[in-house]
Amino acid sequence: MKWFFLALVMISILGSGVGQNSNTNQNQAVTEGFLLKTTSETNSSNLLNDSKSRGDNTGDECYLSVDDICPVGVLCKDLDADCLDCEFNTSCEYGAKFLDAKCRPKHQVNCTGDQEVTRQYQCKYCYQLDHWKYACNTSTDCSLNKHRSYYPAMPFYTAVCKVHGSEYCLGRRCFYKQQPCNWSQGYKWSTALILSITLGGFGVDRFYLGLWREGIGKLFSFGGLGIWTIVDVILIAVGYIGPSDGSLYI
Repeated sequence: MKWFFLALVMISILGSGVGQNSNTNQNQAVTEGFLLKTTSETNSSNLLNDSKSRGDNTGDECYLSVDDICPVGVLCKDLDADCLDCEFNTSCEYGAKFLDAKCRPKHQVNCTGDQEVTRQYQCKYCYQLDHWKYACNTSTDCSLNKHRSYYPAMPFYTAVCKVHGSEYCLGRRCFYKQQPCNWSQGYKWSTALILSITLGGFGVDRFYLGLWREGIGKLFSFGGLGIWTIVDVILIAVGYIGPSDGSLYI
């Protein structure tokens, strides 16, 4: 009886992760693609800078026109990072604070006073900064992302993030970052839990969450003679089992 119980627990947990290996490979491919894209963006940064200096809008999401973001006639020392070209020590010790960087206004910027200013920075690349030091765009079509089949479901989307003008860091100030995709399709955790407690023996909880394969298994095994039902009640209660489409409970 003990081995039978353990077998049902394993079936329930493994059933919740059906396709995890294939999706893991898929996620790995997506990650590799993302890294390749990031590398490509880095390698083409000089081309982008050249085109921007000519005033050509390349359509790059990180494109910023100094004419739009930089004030005219202000003191050079009052300009923020987006309007300055700074020389950083890339050989600095990671995490070191209060390092000095020499900065000058960009070519298109018209400012007064001393053209050379000093700014302090922390020895980190921009994408390594604390999350409150940059802002990322939000996704309006999160539901179109391919979900991850392990639970709790936490799909992600690729956001474009830009460092705040008051922060100074190494590397590109605009970068891509994987952000959690907090979207919902209307599945309620309370409904799933109630169905699991009352009708879980017939697999209704699994059907409700879109897990129809496991639902059929529970239906024809009468909830694993009650044991699978108990296990699913616990797994749903702690949030281990979620909707099959990768959305979050409301």
